[in-house]
Amino acid sequence: MIVGVFKEIYPGERRVALVPASVALLAKQKIDVIFESGAGEAAGYLDNDYIKAGAKMQSRDEIFANAHVLAFVRGTALLSSEGTELFSKIGRQHSVIGFFDPLGTPSNAQQLAAQAGTAYAMELVPRITRAQSMDALSSMANLAGYKAVLLAANQISRILPMMTTAAGTMKPAKVLVLGVGVAGLQAIATAKRLGAAVEAYDIRPEVKEQVQSVGGKFVELELDTSDTSDTGGYAKEQSADFIVRQQEALAQFVRGADIVITTAQIPGRKAPILVTAAMQKGMKPGSVIVDLAAETGGNCELTQPGQTHVVDGVTMLGPTDLPSSLAYHSSQLYARNVVNFLLHITDREGQFADREDDEIVRETRFAKDGVITHPRVEQALKA
Repeated sequence: MIVGVFKEIYPGERRVALVPASVALLAKQKIDVIFESGAGEAAGYLDNDYIKAGAKMQSRDEIFANAHVLAFVRGTALLSSEGTELFSKIGRQHSVIGFFDPLGTPSNAQQLAAQAGTAYAMELVPRITRAQSMDALSSMANLAGYKAVLLAANQISRILPMMTTAAGTMKPAKVLVLGVGVAGLQAIATAKRLGAAVEAYDIRPEVKEQVQSVGGKFVELELDTSDTSDTGGYAKEQSADFIVRQQEALAQFVRGADIVITTAQIPGRKAPILVTAAMQKGMKPGSVIVDLAAETGGNCELTQPGQTHVVDGVTMLGPTDLPSSLAYHSSQLYARNVVNFLLHITDREGQFADREDDEIVRETRFAKDGVITHPRVEQALKA
């Protein structure tokens, strides 16, 4: 088998799907890597690094002619104006792998299904023990949670840790994290390491121990949370009434915080609004909000995706590319997720062995032979 790697075409995307260290790992299973010149340069991986590792540099046309698998980071870019050339050259002889957002943009998934032989979405890797090493969403969320705290610390006009000096004692900053998934837990841990007083909230009560394990205090609201998690461990979408009551109960915690980091997302859905304009209006001047759900609509009513702006003295950040800003390590993590997935779906001779009875394959693959094969993607198309 041959895997082809391109220079990412999404504007501002610095990550790369495979790093030089991936080449030797794949070679053990008789999988070769070919790459486009400059594919890893923005992430800090030079062409020579790939060549020394055993990969071969080829032109785009040669990659399309020779590769069996095409690996991407932002595969969603294939359906954009920047991706027209690449998309047109994908054929039934190719399997594609990357972030394709098939639940959020099912019509794009359908177009890709009609073009490629097989399509795998890294967002759909199931959250089961066997697939942890392939969980690219968690890898990227981990880095996003870390970087969110650094962004907030850089914006706020006060220090995070308590500091005792000859001139007096300064109290620690109060940080509130909303949403305790992988990104939220990393944000809590990072803020705590920097000395802040950290509180966190999630509608799933079972995450309380996780919050406490990384040094945070779990915020408990008087709400019925008996049916808030799905089988994959994600938070379920809640009713409008529940959301209104949640917002009312959270208001006092939001207004008491110096930094609020929001991370709540639901796969394939618009992010829930946790911080309304009214709630934010009561925040202290100089406070900072970092909305990690900005790319899927935002957890804050006033978030502007990709923008930083100030509203009533509160600095609002809506980053959409935090993993890309840490391209060296995010590429390492993502590449290892991709490698582990490729090793899982191939045999020792480097041939496809993506068995229909395998849950990881079944859940990650959303298209084959021109047809959408994933039930949730089919449901999203009908919706």
